[in-house]
Amino acid sequence: MAKVIVWCMVTLDGYFEGEKQWDIEFHSDGWSDELNVLSKSFGNEASLLMFGRVTYEGMKSYWTTTTEEEGETKRYMNALPKLIASRTFTSSDWNNTRMTSDPVADLARLRKEPGKNIYIFGSAALADSLMKAGQIDEIMLGVVPVTIGKGNPFFKGAEGKSKFKLIEARPLKSGTVILRYTPENVK
Repeated sequence: MAKVIVWCMVTLDGYFEGEKQWDIEFHSDGWSDELNVLSKSFGNEASLLMFGRVTYEGMKSYWTTTTEEEGETKRYMNALPKLIASRTFTSSDWNNTRMTSDPVADLARLRKEPGKNIYIFGSAALADSLMKAGQIDEIMLGVVPVTIGKGNPFFKGAEGKSKFKLIEARPLKSGTVILRYTPENVK
């Protein structure tokens, strides 16, 4: 059975991006060789990447056009199968990408299959809906030691209290802390 893991870098004040879409400049405040190693490990551990539509657009734009030497990460981002949650897009020209208008049902089916992990990168709205549907096994946050004051919060407004069990807390030399949680009673 595949494990579904959400990975996202957030600020101390809980934002995964600034006030504008794809304002993730704060990532450079917490990036390190340790995070580079972690990033590369996702490619070895994943059978599928899943994104919401907005994250998909940014990821596709970057990983299919970057001239930067990204090596291993660029290879797996372009090679791994990708499932995109979208009510407006029906197809993609990004390698190994398919769309779904019913991400909860499709993920429920996919996670029953044997195989490696399914990773959801960023995609806060998608992660929120999948958590509420009980389809997330783990939340992995890279908490960057910076505040930005305004932006797009990773955790969306909840209808009630949600509890999470800590799996791991790992500080990095950069000051970023990797926090891994499993949802206990997400509603």
